[in-house]
Amino acid sequence: MAEEKNPEQNVEPNDTERAQFEQDVLKAAQDAMNLEAEANASANSATGNDNASASQESTEKTADVEGQNAEAPKSEEKAEEQPAAPSAEEVLKQQLAEANDRTLRLMAEFDNFRRRSAKEQLELIETANGKLLEKLSEVQDNFERAFASENKAKDLEAFEKGMQMIYNQFSKVLTDAGLEQIDPTGKEFDPNLHEALMQQPSETIPEGHVVTVFQKGYKLKNKILKTAKVIVSSGK
Repeated sequence: MAEEKNPEQNVEPNDTERAQFEQDVLKAAQDAMNLEAEANASANSATGNDNASASQESTEKTADVEGQNAEAPKSEEKAEEQPAAPSAEEVLKQQLAEANDRTLRLMAEFDNFRRRSAKEQLELIETANGKLLEKLSEVQDNFERAFASENKAKDLEAFEKGMQMIYNQFSKVLTDAGLEQIDPTGKEFDPNLHEALMQQPSETIPEGHVVTVFQKGYKLKNKILKTAKVIVSSGK
């Protein structure tokens, strides 16, 4: 039996059919791309709506939370409040108290310093007086030895010489201590250093100058201890 052949098998498409087929493929691809773009656009739109809804929902939740916080009990608000800053009056009072405290401390320190300085000054004076008295005691010892019966010299000249030596020793002690004699004989009268007892005419001493020193004056360095008592010339 002879095999029947399918008329559709081994049939080659002509050029027109090929062109039509290519157009159909291109159109299908274009339609698929358009559908994909529309799908993407729809998805983006849906996402934006979801984000907007989420944002609105978050805002509403925040507003609800703020409302709840605003309506919290007053006791909780007081507990969370920070301590109030001191007023200007309180600050001034505190500064005044600190200033008074510093003043009292300074006064106490000054009083202690004054007491300590006075004590130190007294000790210096006592020390200086002690040294001076020690030297003067040596002069006194020499006077006592000179007046002792076994040392009495029959020669008045020797006795005078001994007294002169004691006097020189005494003068040196006073000079070393800073004592200075004021002997203004023949000098111009100075009321700051001299005390005029009287006036008398003089042939040799000009008017207003010292004729005679009745009693010498003394000064300790620059301080006048005793003014000199003098007789002043009234001129010829």
